[in-house]
Amino acid sequence: MMIKEIVLSALAAIFTNQDTAITYQLLSETYIQHNPSVPTGRAPIINFLPALKKANISVKTYRIISEGDFVVTHNLYDNAELIGGDKLIGFDVFRVENGKIVEHWDNLSVVAPLNPSGRSQFDGPTDVIDHKKTEENKALVVEFVNTILLEGKFERLAEFFNGDEYIQHNTQIGDGLSGLGTALEELKKKGISMTYKKVHKVIAEGNFVFTMSEGEFAGKPTAYFDLFRVENGRIAEHWDVISEIPAKMAHENGKF
Repeated sequence: MMIKEIVLSALAAIFTNQDTAITYQLLSETYIQHNPSVPTGRAPIINFLPALKKANISVKTYRIISEGDFVVTHNLYDNAELIGGDKLIGFDVFRVENGKIVEHWDNLSVVAPLNPSGRSQFDGPTDVIDHKKTEENKALVVEFVNTILLEGKFERLAEFFNGDEYIQHNTQIGDGLSGLGTALEELKKKGISMTYKKVHKVIAEGNFVFTMSEGEFAGKPTAYFDLFRVENGRIAEHWDVISEIPAKMAHENGKF
């Protein structure tokens, strides 16, 4: 199987079909887990399958990209009380070697109502195009993250967008740079800070670029998983999942 097929098959085996044999086949025995609530290794996943089946949990993947050994999926988990809520949005990142998934990271949150522009956390284009522009698009997003999110040079914000044409799926922010500016002003009025301190991974394919970053929100350690869609050399659309990093985890692998 191709790398994306391996990941999609594993997601279906675990979260939709609870298929022990396929899960055993596709996860490495030394599977490294970064989800804060799940112990590391393949055995904890296998042991959890009966409970997932009883809960009637399911997964729907809206977007999937891959680069090298890494695959990123943008998922909706339904009937997911066992892992955090009835309906959850998740960005899952998998590392695959020799036909098996060997490592997993994720950010999950409860699905929120439509944002100020009436957009959900899932709608928008899903097809991966412009494969020949992968490196160009990746470089654009890396520069954006470094310049704007890490260094805070907001005076350069307009360099990365086509005017005010920016589609936003963050639950609190409306479309356009104007929507972003309004949201940042509201946070400032409330005394809430949002900072990015380190980018751990950048994974790109065609018109989509994913970043996994660490920082703080309202003074608490936070993981930022962001997905950007690039069009004609500018950032055109954005989805994200933001999650607090807990002090204690079910393993010693860390969030990143």
